[in-house]
Amino acid sequence: QVQLVESGGGMVQAGASLRLSCTISGRTLDSVAMGWFRQFPGKEREYVVVSTTSGSSIAHADSVKGRSTISRDNAKNTMYLEMGSLKPEDTAVYFCAANTRGEYYRYYLSPKDYDYWGQGTQVTISS
Repeated sequence: QVQLVESGGGMVQAGASLRLSCTISGRTLDSVAMGWFRQFPGKEREYVVVSTTSGSSIAHADSVKGRSTISRDNAKNTMYLEMGSLKPEDTAVYFCAANTRGEYYRYYLSPKDYDYWGQGTQVTISS
């Protein structure tokens, strides 16, 4: 059984940085395509940053491009999302997700392509 556990959410001021963590169990991090998504109230989940299983290719949503990075610690089976220059419009619930059946060198932008999800963590940016 694959499980994803996120941590690191909270409330920060605009302009600050935040790091979210996602630890996977049941599979190794280097065997799945991973993604970070967020969901605004009343809206569909949208991708923030996604990565191929290989880790060689990453896609950033335009809304976070230039101020977001992801990194991996395969030994800890943990993926991190760091975002800087945070804005009130970044306020959302953030989720990490895993695609266990994808192609090794392909990333996936649609939430429908992911078969496991974390519980979500609230990120609130105050102005």
